[in-house]
This record gives sequence, C-alpha cells and structure tokens, in this order.
Amino acid sequence: MNGSAEQSPAAFADRVTATVGESLAGVGRLGVAFSGGVDSSVLLALAARALGHDRVVAILGVSASLAADERSAAHDVARQIGVAVVEVATREGDRAEYQANGPDRCFHCRDELFGRIDAEVVTAYRLDAIAYGENADDAVRPDRPGARAAVQHRVLRPLAEAGLDKAAVRRIARALELPCADKPAAPCLASRIPHFSVVNPRKLGQIEQAEAALRRLGFTDLRVRHHGDVARIELPGADLVRAVTDPVRRAVHEAVTAAGFRFVAVDLAGVQSGAFTLPLVTADHG
Repeated sequence: MNGSAEQSPAAFADRVTATVGESLAGVGRLGVAFSGGVDSSVLLALAARALGHDRVVAILGVSASLAADERSAAHDVARQIGVAVVEVATREGDRAEYQANGPDRCFHCRDELFGRIDAEVVTAYRLDAIAYGENADDAVRPDRPGARAAVQHRVLRPLAEAGLDKAAVRRIARALELPCADKPAAPCLASRIPHFSVVNPRKLGQIEQAEAALRRLGFTDLRVRHHGDVARIELPGADLVRAVTDPVRRAVHEAVTAAGFRFVAVDLAGVQSGAFTLPLVTADHG
C-alpha cells in the first residue's frame, strides 16, 4: 500500500487503520511485540485505533541486548499512544546457539521472545493473537531470520500484509505524530558483534556504554561495531568530518576507550544496515 501524494496525512492514516483493522478481524485482544522503533510503534498505534486502546498491549522483551535508553524510549512512545506495556524478561543469552552468533542468531532471539510471550503473557492477558512490526521491505530481505520464528509461532504481520514499506510506515508515524517517526533504525546491541564471535554481557555492555556516550556528544544515528580491542564506529556521511575533527575527535576517543576498547576507528563507509548478516546470507543464496 503506497501513501498517495493526494491524500492528507490524516486521511492516509485513517485508510491504513481500516486496512489493518480488516486484517485483525476476529481478534478480540492483541499483543504487539514492541521495541519502540518506528515499525512496531506504528503497528501498536494502528492496532489501538482499530481495536481500541484497552484491547491492545505492548510487549517489550528485556535483556542485556536492549540498551537502557531504548527501553526508556519505548515506554515513552507507548505512553503517548495510550497503550499499556508488559515487560518480558528474555533469556536468549543463555542459549548456546545465540551465544555462538551465527547468521541465524536473530532466529534464536525471536524464538525466545515469542516463546516467552506464549508461556507468560497470552493467557495472563487473555490475548487472541500476537503481531509484530515486519514491513513490506523487511519481508523481501534475506537477512531476517527472525521472520522464521514469527512464522513458527504464528505471529501476525499486519504491516507487511498491508504492503506498507518503510517510507509508508514513516509517513503514518508522522501523521499520527509519534515521537519515533524519524528515529533511525536501532537494531539490538548483539547486531554490533561480528558473526561467529561470541555474544556475551561484557561485549554488550561495552557497546551500550560507547553508543550512549556518543549520543551525548550529539551523534544520533550510529553503530559501534565490536572487533575485540577495536571499536569500529559507523556514522552517516554528514557526521564523519565532525567526528574526526578536534575537539570532538578527542571526545569520541575518550568516550569509546572509557567503555573498554583500546582502539577507535571511524568507518568511511558510514552506517551499514545488515553489515554482518547480509554478506553471509547473500553468499548462501548465490
């Protein structure tokens, strides 16, 4: 579904709400796997509009791979939408397959989340279905193993089913005045660790500390990739010069080394979505 230029933002949001409502026909109470990112936030808002705010709950998985800043921001978004948040403690970090950090790591993370939701939330909150924020662009990417877990757990994907791509999702978010409308993508902290390098709480903590410090320096879209002693920082092209120019350069170096890294590198390629997973799964399908 494309947002035509002729439609006002409000009319577009109303049309999409009706479409999502049709896809949720027969669902009395819905749980939305929620992260505070734009996709799950838009799904949460549309579901609340279609079903009623008291018939939808936001389910936030909490573990060492979720940065504290992201957790707090998610609560802020849900509060603005007017939907209650249920936190679920996930233990993907205890799974050997997750720790091994192969290209299927996200499958084990999602499988843990959806399994916990099935076991702890569905009955307690009398939910008829669970949905998550896969959009139409995500649906055709090969580097989304978490989608397989969603299928196995029969999780709904209303945005993708409605044909809403990322641009349309952001347009809806702006029409609904969601605070995350222009928020950069913020995948979990484990995505910063190269595949086949073990995921553990120490590495996740280093990444979280370094990224939080860089945000305090005014960088909003970033990744700190963990390469042992080396932190490889990805920033948008417009931020590269500032990051390597004094006095910010010194502040960046101090902030990242304070998180436990010995060396700090800035990647001239900029921010790269799927930097570790996409090359591996593309090679597998080549």
